[in-house]
Amino acid sequence: MSRELNGIVKGWELTVRKSAGGKKRAKSIFTPMSVAHVDENEQGEVCQVEKILSNGDFYTGQWLDQFPHGQGKYLWTDGCMYVGEWRKGNTMGKGRFSWPSGATYEGDFKSGYMDGKGTYIGSSGDTYKGCWVMNLKHGQGTESYPNGDYYDGEWRKGLQNGHGRYQWKNGNHYIGQWKFGLFSGNGTMMWNNGNRYDGCWEEGLPKGNGTFRWADGSFYVGVWSKDRKEQSGTYYPSDSSDGHQEWDPQEVFSVELNSCQICPCETVVIYPSQKSLSLLGLEEDNLQKQPANGRPRWSSADGRLSNYSAEGESCDLDVGRKSGFDNVGRKSGFDGLGDNSVQGGNRSPHLRIKAPKRQGETISKGHKNFELMLNLQLGIRHSVGRPAPSASLDLKSSAFDPKEKVWTKFSPEGSKHTPPHPSCEFRWKDYCPVVFRALRKLFKVDPADYMISICGNDALRELSSPGKSGSFFYLTNDDRYMIKTMKKAEVKVFLRMLPAYYKHVRAFENTLVTKFFGLHCVRLTGANQKKVRFVIMGNLFCSQYAIHRRFDLKGSTFGRTTDKPESEIEPTTTLKDLDLNYIFRLQKSWFEEFCRQVDRDCDFLEQERIMDYSMLVGLHFRETTSSGVVTPSGHNSGTCTPTAKFDNATPRLSGVDVDNLIVDPSRWIQLGVNMPARAEMTVRKSVSDTPQLVGEPIGELYEIIIFFGIIDILQDYDISKKLEHAYKSFQYDPTSISAVDPRLYSKRFRDFIFRVFVEDT
Repeated sequence: MSRELNGIVKGWELTVRKSAGGKKRAKSIFTPMSVAHVDENEQGEVCQVEKILSNGDFYTGQWLDQFPHGQGKYLWTDGCMYVGEWRKGNTMGKGRFSWPSGATYEGDFKSGYMDGKGTYIGSSGDTYKGCWVMNLKHGQGTESYPNGDYYDGEWRKGLQNGHGRYQWKNGNHYIGQWKFGLFSGNGTMMWNNGNRYDGCWEEGLPKGNGTFRWADGSFYVGVWSKDRKEQSGTYYPSDSSDGHQEWDPQEVFSVELNSCQICPCETVVIYPSQKSLSLLGLEEDNLQKQPANGRPRWSSADGRLSNYSAEGESCDLDVGRKSGFDNVGRKSGFDGLGDNSVQGGNRSPHLRIKAPKRQGETISKGHKNFELMLNLQLGIRHSVGRPAPSASLDLKSSAFDPKEKVWTKFSPEGSKHTPPHPSCEFRWKDYCPVVFRALRKLFKVDPADYMISICGNDALRELSSPGKSGSFFYLTNDDRYMIKTMKKAEVKVFLRMLPAYYKHVRAFENTLVTKFFGLHCVRLTGANQKKVRFVIMGNLFCSQYAIHRRFDLKGSTFGRTTDKPESEIEPTTTLKDLDLNYIFRLQKSWFEEFCRQVDRDCDFLEQERIMDYSMLVGLHFRETTSSGVVTPSGHNSGTCTPTAKFDNATPRLSGVDVDNLIVDPSRWIQLGVNMPARAEMTVRKSVSDTPQLVGEPIGELYEIIIFFGIIDILQDYDISKKLEHAYKSFQYDPTSISAVDPRLYSKRFRDFIFRVFVEDT
């Protein structure tokens, strides 16, 4: 290093030591490096670089075609450091990440995540050794806690789940089944005094059949419950003792288990995948390359920025490499340094995507629907903010009565119950308010956040064109909720099926059907007397990931294409069945859960005589360069399911429950939401007049984040649909049209979906 560079490095180290709290001084982490002899003009060869950034960060290591590639070290000014392997600008392979608190992780990385096998040592001394998937403990692993406790067993979604053994420092230990970090299923608790319990557990407590044994041989057999009314059993004394006749089984809950508390794991404040990599503000003469003659020559980095503009900005924190974000939603300074992408071998790119843009037109003053938006926001604020008893999930049948509705008059000057407002006078109707309050609670929607999203200072956005049904769609500014106008017939269908819908979504929390949060009506007073009915539902595509492709899939062929060339397809274009050129490979546990849930949801819709629904699918391509080129991650040369070169057999994480997620929204992975998967490209073969619905896989694989859900579930098989079916059947193949009997529709839909979604073994 030059004297000038050495001075900058020492200044950086001083900053890091201060931010780390003045810990014991250690040797410089910058050790002498051997620099590869590479011709600077030769493309595709690895060179050694050192970068001091204007914000104080430092990178040193191998470099290939504008990306860190190979061995490298990155240090942040807050004291965090990563040393290890890189691939195309992402931490990939073996590495070590350390925090300023003293915590460290050493092991496998994949796309920026702790993923594979690794060891985490916390700042308080707790140590986890085992398997990881996307920053979470997942698989077999051991945890040594700072208080002396120890766990050895299975983990899932960051918590003990499966079979495991927990040993307390005092000698007590539990061996058995776990669920969500608690004893659940069959298990045995053994105390250091010789007593033990063998039997069933639920949520960390004995529940169901079980036996409590004393060290002297006496035992109690019965049905266990913390509710004394449900507790029952029989005491059997030993031959040598009869000293437990007066023993109360409830002492197991109140006394025995008090010394058997599970020690919580240390919370990771920030994950490696969340650390920003910023190389956009490089100082002059801080990039060092070693030319072929071995003499170092100083040069400045190419500081070109990405061409992402504010026009394309949205609630998505990641709009692909085009926006300067990498494939896991982190701001990456490596993007925008050049448009040369690193591709495997000499493979040519097969797909190019455009930068996503913000959907819809903001409804500002002067817009034709500005007053309607104000009325809607006033009504929602009134409905949600109105004092009401705590919503119970056990509802009476009267709550679902279609006549259960509340009308409220909103005059411009205000009243005892409504505020003054600048809009015209209108009347507001809430349909089944108790039911929708319970649904919002069931879907874990915070009332305050709900009101802020819809009724905050930010205006709604109207989508550019109405749907096929003539309904208009509006998005909240944060993209969390979508508002759809409805016809009177749709409202009737919804109210008819509301009891069954509530029962279904309550029974299956992973349901793929649309989540509804409210059903309302605005009626303008005066000569107009216009009524606008609308429903509020969740937006499937509100995520940190940009949606690069979206598909609306029904399993029919008639009229199921957009007829757009590739150059005209935008990320907001909704493609259809005959536009689909992928199959989607899901990891085994996800695929099994997916199949079960699709069957449950289709059974529910069939029973309610619903048809014409579709599977809405959104794709985020992870391997996307700064110029918008999507590079395949692997190639399947045979008929078996492939495994990409850097996609080890490590199982991907599935079904993370939102309740178990604390501060990291990027980890909100559920069935159909933020799911890592792979897409394999397909090609259709024209063998007859009937178009091939699902093409033949060609082996080209793409790493994706996939979103999917079942939408448009309010169309029943009424007389208009029956007439449509009869009319079109004279002209076209009856099996190719959308309007068919719900039973046939359900079967056709499932057959198609289970060909598009397959298991990735």
